[in-house]
Amino acid sequence: MKIVLIGYGKMGKAIEKIAIQRGHEIVYKSNSSASIDDFDMSNCDVAIEFTRPELAIPHINHCLSHNTPIVVGTTAWLDKLTDIENKVSQANGSLLYASNFSVGVNIFFELNKKLASLMSNHKDYSTQLDEIHHLEKLDAPSGTAIHLAEDLINNHQEYKSWVLGEGEKPKNKINEIPITSFREPGVPGTHSIQYVSDIDSISIKHEAHNREGFALGAVLAAEWLPNKKGVFTMSNVLNIK
Repeated sequence: MKIVLIGYGKMGKAIEKIAIQRGHEIVYKSNSSASIDDFDMSNCDVAIEFTRPELAIPHINHCLSHNTPIVVGTTAWLDKLTDIENKVSQANGSLLYASNFSVGVNIFFELNKKLASLMSNHKDYSTQLDEIHHLEKLDAPSGTAIHLAEDLINNHQEYKSWVLGEGEKPKNKINEIPITSFREPGVPGTHSIQYVSDIDSISIKHEAHNREGFALGAVLAAEWLPNKKGVFTMSNVLNIK
């Protein structure tokens, strides 16, 4: 495939490496000094976007207007998802987004939902969610942490919302999930969920060792998306029910 990278930071470079290893060609790399407007999108098969929240929507719109399938790894824009879904439908376009492209994380999402359902009737356990990312991570909590919290809320009858603490556990009400976000040097990403009672604790954790898992997932998504129409997530790529 011919791939356009929109965003050429650490993730863009990791995606480039994996894509080339899998036999694909990177035909353009867009960043602050190389505008996507300067490239003829008819010369590519798919775009992969990892930039900033305020840039994601313009990039999606650009690809839709040029009939280019786009894989979006940028997070913190999903408040505009309904509008984007409508635009994808109107354009008969292709969009695949994910809070996290790691195969392991998407399996972790399913474990989280199942555990939340199992714990829903056990009121002696309180819940907390911790996430650790590198210092360059701009959004807090991470998109992955929000995804985990919302899945937990949807599968646990006691929780209605979440509350954030940066660097320390926040004060939370009984029906709020406390999310604690830490930023440390050189950490690709760690997410853990704990259920704690007076007598014991249950926890699940996903720890990324490097960025390659995220990059591989993004490339797998880019391989899957062409010739499909609509809005998709990694659950479609991995056929997770």
